[in-house]
Amino acid sequence: MHLLLTCLLATSVAVIFWSYCGYAIYLWLASSFTTKKSVTKDEGYQPGVSLVISAFNEASVIKEKLDNASNLDYPQDLLEVLVISDASDDGTDEIVNSYKQRPIELRTQTQRQGKTAGLTAHVPTVKHEIIVFTDANAIFDEQAISKLVRHFTSTSVGYVVGQQKYFSAATGEAGDSESLYWKYETWIKQRESRLNSVEGGDGAIYATRKSLFQPLRDDDINDFVNPLQIIAQGYLGLYEPEAICYEHAAGSFRGEFKRKIRIVNRSIRATFRVPEVLNPLRTGIFAFHLLSHKILRWLTAFFMLTAFVSNLLLCLTSTAHVPRIILAFQLFFYICAALGTYKSARNYRIISIPYYFCLANFAAGIGVTTFLMGRKYVSWSPDRTADKASQPTDHQLARSNHDKPNSIQ
Repeated sequence: MHLLLTCLLATSVAVIFWSYCGYAIYLWLASSFTTKKSVTKDEGYQPGVSLVISAFNEASVIKEKLDNASNLDYPQDLLEVLVISDASDDGTDEIVNSYKQRPIELRTQTQRQGKTAGLTAHVPTVKHEIIVFTDANAIFDEQAISKLVRHFTSTSVGYVVGQQKYFSAATGEAGDSESLYWKYETWIKQRESRLNSVEGGDGAIYATRKSLFQPLRDDDINDFVNPLQIIAQGYLGLYEPEAICYEHAAGSFRGEFKRKIRIVNRSIRATFRVPEVLNPLRTGIFAFHLLSHKILRWLTAFFMLTAFVSNLLLCLTSTAHVPRIILAFQLFFYICAALGTYKSARNYRIISIPYYFCLANFAAGIGVTTFLMGRKYVSWSPDRTADKASQPTDHQLARSNHDKPNSIQ
């Protein structure tokens, strides 16, 4: 019994450490001692591009998005702008139809079917081979599209993912922790892209080839299934940190919690939709990266529970000092996380980071559980609390443009 508990504790701690720390150390070492793969890119390459904007009840942000698309540093005669409205009933469609600055294609769904259904129905009708997907609340840097498409001169590249940043003046309470986590994720993506391919896209900003887009099920998470399908076809997926878009962080931890449940549920389903990507004989090191970066992360809540219970039982049945030290650390960590339920306490990183870590992994655990129970997510309402609270100023965008995308900040 003692041996079993020790093995459970050691395995659980090792998996948690690997998924959040060990994997990052591995990426740092592997990318530092590996010659960066050669992928041709042409700074002057300007193919025709279809910018596909997904929208549901985005009246508060859609005009700013269309203005942003109209002011991009990309030849407007080569840029098709398409808005897919998922049965919006708040005036979004009317704003798009009345927009005069440049031609906009509006495609509407008469009944709510979800973002993925809209893409499956309308992506085959776009004009150009290169498609850039985005959301209505994602504001592009003026050179974002140019930075994305320059990689498609290489026939080995199937998709390119841009960098999502958060406005420095975000007022949502989830903003600080989410931004810190996103910086960590940005670094991970850079290293993965250097070694092989980045896992998945980003619904706010990623580009792909129309010829590689395959029909999706309504409950698919499009920016994960579509990239996995492309990887399975033998193409690369790159991360381009200089292709930047800006969003507000979720307006509340509650909104972020619900979003993570939905994303994990749909992402697991996506992996089962394209299981061949987990076969290293077919996708090489990508399979290992997908397991380490995504799958183990989704399961972390269960390893956390196993680590705590096995640790507690070891302390009750043994006089060894090491289990007690580990249990003391766990108790301290969870007490700090519990203090995070008080909003004022979240002003301190020692409280907000454990709180956000536990919240995110608890949400992921629920996402896994709902997947196992057969729950599917097809459509949802976006959290726009922070978007309504403040809009970006030119000064904020300029200050964000000076961020160094190639390092953790």
